[in-house]
Amino acid sequence: MFYTSKDSFHLAVDCVILGFAEDSLKLLLYKRDFEPEKGKWSLLGGFLKREETLDEAAYRVLARITGLRNIFMEQLSAFSKLDRDPAARVVSMGYYSLININDYDSAMLKQYGVEWYAFDEMPDLIFDHDEIVEKSLKRLKRKAKTQPIGFELLPENFTITQLRNLYEAIYQRKLEPANFRRKFMSMGLLDRLPIKDMNSSRKGAFLYAFNKEKYEVLSSLGYSFDVSRI
Repeated sequence: MFYTSKDSFHLAVDCVILGFAEDSLKLLLYKRDFEPEKGKWSLLGGFLKREETLDEAAYRVLARITGLRNIFMEQLSAFSKLDRDPAARVVSMGYYSLININDYDSAMLKQYGVEWYAFDEMPDLIFDHDEIVEKSLKRLKRKAKTQPIGFELLPENFTITQLRNLYEAIYQRKLEPANFRRKFMSMGLLDRLPIKDMNSSRKGAFLYAFNKEKYEVLSSLGYSFDVSRI
């Protein structure tokens, strides 16, 4: 009634869903099943419904495709180039989410035609989705310097080597093993468990768990979790 003379357009969400497996950071993509760009690879997303917020729309998309709820997701940025979608004027809010691939309902892969891709094997994406992915990776690198965010991507119990491999995937470079171990152990964020992973070597490697309570205390004190310079 009040805004009938104003321009109208569509509002959507596009989700960069990141996982970690085989020492590699991976991206969840699906082959688009409708026009425009039918049959091409895309981020997971959808249009905002009248009765929901942007955050609710992003969580709806994530839950529908992965079956997962109550996981880390963060709003990234709005993408509003005039010609980003050839079908109509569409403004999209980008989100990125971190999930443990082992928690993912693999049966849904086939149901929705989605696949995990390592970044060095990623196909061309539709519209401006490459830009959304690039911004997500930059945000993840910054975030990892202030929060131990990578624990969202690991199993509940993990080795120090698995943790280092994850941070190497996030920063996309090698980290010195001894310095990495020393830095993380000095934070007091890891609880060593009385069990070992016997798959990595004959002696095995102790498993650790993330201590969220200690993290919250350190975070409130302004502690730096940056391991990018070691």
